[in-house]
Amino acid sequence: MKKLSTISIFILLILFGCKEKSRNQEKSDAIVEHAENIKIIPIEHATAVLEWNDITIYIDPVGGKQAFINQKEPDLILITDIHGDHFDVNTLKELNTANAKIMVPQAVANGIPSEFTPQIDVLNNGDSKERYGITVEAIPMYNLREEALKFHKKGRGNGYVLNIDGQRLYFSGDTEDIPEMRALKNIDKAFVCMNLPYTMNVASAADAILEFEPKEIYPYHYRGNPNVSNVKEFKALVNQKNQNIKVVQLDWYPNDNF
Repeated sequence: MKKLSTISIFILLILFGCKEKSRNQEKSDAIVEHAENIKIIPIEHATAVLEWNDITIYIDPVGGKQAFINQKEPDLILITDIHGDHFDVNTLKELNTANAKIMVPQAVANGIPSEFTPQIDVLNNGDSKERYGITVEAIPMYNLREEALKFHKKGRGNGYVLNIDGQRLYFSGDTEDIPEMRALKNIDKAFVCMNLPYTMNVASAADAILEFEPKEIYPYHYRGNPNVSNVKEFKALVNQKNQNIKVVQLDWYPNDNF
């Protein structure tokens, strides 16, 4: 009986360990998404890090050096617009960007110190550029609602489509459900904003997604003023009409209870 009791305890410990590992894995998956061979790391709000092979990409790096403590140094930096939740000169200065190329619209380039000039590729809406085997396309981003036109004027900022190893990843930047978004083709992963009053509501975002039909949609940039968009509602709106679109929820606000 004593031997049997020891074995039973051993089995229970194994089972408990497996359950704990499963919980930890679920927590990890909520923070980082391994999508095929591209690692997607949400930092906060509009800021993300992508890793592909030995290339590291920063999207809209803000938050200072401390926001990237555990991240690899960037090879490529994409900045969408001039607003502080997308573009922060102090963050660029604090990070080690010596070996990085920085892709920006002209409005952002105008605000970057001259020390960064040799690293900058200016992309206007419709332009594309290849770096490190990645072709980046600059997509328009702007407001449509009359009351929101003051926030994002057409032609100033860029959304981006990254062509990486046969996959197409779209980062919307600050935009509403503009015709250029709805006309996108063959998008594998779409990162789409939904925060009022600056961009659009969840219904408009879902309607645009249903039109251009990415394989996967990652809602991001969903904290507005003063409210936070209902991502569960967004997922329901998308999947009620198209269950083939996978809605992936990552933790874009690790310091808040959203």
